[in-house]
Order: sequence, then structure tokens, then C-alpha cells
Amino acid sequence: MDNPAQNLETTPMSRITHHLTAEDLRLLRSDVAGRVLVPGDPELPEETAGFHLAATHHPVAVVAAASAQDVVTAVRWAAGRGIPVAVQATGHGGVSTDGALLITTRRLHQVTVDAERRVARVEAGATWREVIDAAAAHGLAPLSGSFSGVGAVGYTLGGGIGLLSREYGFAADHVLALDLVTADGRPRHVTADTEPDLFWAVRGGGGGFGVVTAFEVRLFPVPTLYAGGIFFAASSASEVLHAYRAWTPTLPESASSSVALLRMPPLEELPEPLRGKFVVHLRFSYNGPAEEGRALLAPMRAAGESVLGEVGELPFQDTDAVHQDPKDPMAAWHQGALLRTLDADTVDALLDAAGPQLNIPPVMVEIRQLGGALSRPATPPNAVAGRDGAYVVHVAGPLLPGLEDAVPATGNGILDALKPWTTGTALLNFLGEATAQDLAAAWGPDVHARLVGIKGAVDPGNLFRFGPDLGV
Repeated sequence: MDNPAQNLETTPMSRITHHLTAEDLRLLRSDVAGRVLVPGDPELPEETAGFHLAATHHPVAVVAAASAQDVVTAVRWAAGRGIPVAVQATGHGGVSTDGALLITTRRLHQVTVDAERRVARVEAGATWREVIDAAAAHGLAPLSGSFSGVGAVGYTLGGGIGLLSREYGFAADHVLALDLVTADGRPRHVTADTEPDLFWAVRGGGGGFGVVTAFEVRLFPVPTLYAGGIFFAASSASEVLHAYRAWTPTLPESASSSVALLRMPPLEELPEPLRGKFVVHLRFSYNGPAEEGRALLAPMRAAGESVLGEVGELPFQDTDAVHQDPKDPMAAWHQGALLRTLDADTVDALLDAAGPQLNIPPVMVEIRQLGGALSRPATPPNAVAGRDGAYVVHVAGPLLPGLEDAVPATGNGILDALKPWTTGTALLNFLGEATAQDLAAAWGPDVHARLVGIKGAVDPGNLFRFGPDLGV
């Protein structure tokens, strides 16, 4: 193994070189159990491919980690040569990694459930699907998101909201321990007792503090939900949105909901009522008896003309059906903001900017209810941003040929129209190409300053520069 006593902490990042000698690569390959790939290797494009196809990768080398020790070795090797480190599991939150050593963790995907403690130990490359299936065998569920194909670790480091979050909080609030490799090449077991500052920062501060190789997270006794979605016709858009903003304040914390404006493509595989149509998609879930869920949902069922949809009791394993997020990799743009309120003027502004009467690119605009446990501080505290929002607005669209400029321009225009009702903060996972200033605003000055201080202490050379930009 490379000598970890090399001057890892003081190697200037300004001296990064893309030129690796044969001896550099020999040392890396000799100490790594997994594959080491370099530009020109035919396997490299497949190894670096992620869900977010707009993220480009031109790394100096790729370590396809086969163990946590491979991650330690790779970080030490890169730090000793002044090469920054990037990490990818599923690539849903992918960023371009030019000039980096890219560590792929998809082979580290073991999930172990302690049913008595209601805790799962999740390795770095595991998706929520793997966690959900392992937990379901014990009648338990994680605080996963709207699509089970997302990587569990990356989602959680950014906060993480899903169908159970109004009742239980952010996924990051329920992390009990993390195995983390920091820039000095040390593998650390990070908890509230062992390293409280680092434990605070990583839960909500993103991936810029090291490489998480595994974490322990609480599970909850939720085998089923009353859940699903209803698609409403374009002619009912105003009625449905105004009904939604009046309805959501009446819901208990055990209910979660969102409403999305969708411009559906004219694809044959789509059901005829949706094919090529503008629709409003109501998403709803309730952690309680089905009859109570039906009663809660009744006002929205009557809010407009429904064209398709089903809501009923679902095993938690089947809850991808609620949001029906895309499952195939794509190039996409997205951005989000937090709303302090959703009143009649907010809805009218949204309809003016994104309603069915407009001929605009195929962007999706979702308003998701927050509040409940999402508004309360975690115990122990963490760096999660966005507890001050009542709703999150999320705009996304495919970067199809010819729409590379139109989709971001349209999306930003919609967000600008809603700016009078925004908090100025944001959910980290709902920010797209965020600048350092965007992120500082999302966290607020006190949290941001503390994150910068901890980053400087554990990664003074900014080795992990491909996570959220703290402006250091």
C-alpha cells in the first residue's frame, strides 16, 4: 500500500497534474482489489455512466472499489499526488469530474438489518430499493425518496425527503453512525459521541467532507401505506391547484402530498389519456388505516376531472407508483426553491407561468408539502437546510436536442415568477447547478460558516471538491 505518511494534508491542489506515470498506476493497481481504469480503457465509459447523463467524466483514473479498504487506498493515493477525489454510486446527483480520481462504489451494496433495533447498516453503493426490500422482510421501512433507484447514501447526505418525512423528518435526522474516509486517508467511525462536529456536518452538508463507505440509519414500522396518484385534465388545473392549497393545511403529519404540472410526451407506451397531454398529477400517501386515508383524500378526488389514477393500500415496496418518476437514465436540468406559503396569489402566478395555456418546453413543476417533522430540529442537531419552508417547488426538464437552453430558461422563469413567496433558502437535494452563493443562502449564514470551518479542518486542501461548493 502507498505510504499514508506522505504529506497528504499539504499537497497543493494547484499542482494537480493529469500525467500519471506507469509507476503511479502500478502502485494503485497493486494495492486495490477492484478494477483500476484509465482513459482509453474500453470499460471506462460504462463504469463512469450514471443516471444523470448531462454529467461528463474525464477522470485521470477510476477505481471501481470492491471494499472499503479500496476507498482508503484510493484516497491516500490521490491525496499523495495532489489529485482531487470524486465519488459516484448511481449518479443521480452526478457532477462533471474532470481531472479527478473517480471512485465508483456501486459494488459496495450490502444492506444488513437489525430488526430488534430497527436499524439498517447500508453500504455506499446501495440503492433505496435494496434497503426497502431488506427492511420489508421485517415489516420495516426506511425514509427513502420518491424513486427507489436512487443511491441511499448520497440522498441522505443532502437531507432526504420522502413519503414518510412529514411524520418522521429528514432521512439525515435518523443517521446513527457513518464510516467515513477523510482527506488524510483515515477511515473514521463517526458518531455524535466520537466526532460531534463532523457528525453534524456530514448529515446535511453533502459529500465534501470525505467518502462515506457505510452508514447506520433508523427504520420504521411501516409495512403498507394508503397511497397513489390521480391525474386531472388540463381544464381542471386551476380548480385542482386552488383546492390543493386549501386542502394541505388540513392534513395530519402522517399524510404527505404533492401536485405536479406535467406536459406528457406523445409516446405510444403512455396510456392514451396521458399521451401528449397536459395533466395535473396529485400524489398522496397516508400512514394509517385505508378508510381514514380515503376520507382525507375525498376533497381532492372531487376537485376536478380525473382522467387516470389509482389510490389504495400499497406495500411500502411498491410506493414508486406514487410519484412515477422516470426510471431510465437521462440528461436533465432541475432547480428548486422553498415557499413560505401557498396562497391564491401563488397559485395564480404559477398558472400564469406554467399553466396549460402556454406553449413552453416540457418542464415538470412540482409543489410538495413540507412542514410537520421536517420543520423541527433534529436530535442531535445536523446541518440539513430547508426546515423553514412550508412547500418546496421543483422544476425539471429533459435536455433534449434543441432544448438545452430553452429548458433552463423556462424553468428559471417559472421560479422567478414564484420568487415573491420564496424563503431564500432551499433543500440541498433539490438544487441543480448551485453556485457557492446559492448554497450559502440555502444553509443560512451561521450553518454555512460552521460548515466552512469543519471543511477546513478535515479537508484543508479541498481534496473532495466535487460535492457542494462551500466556497473554500
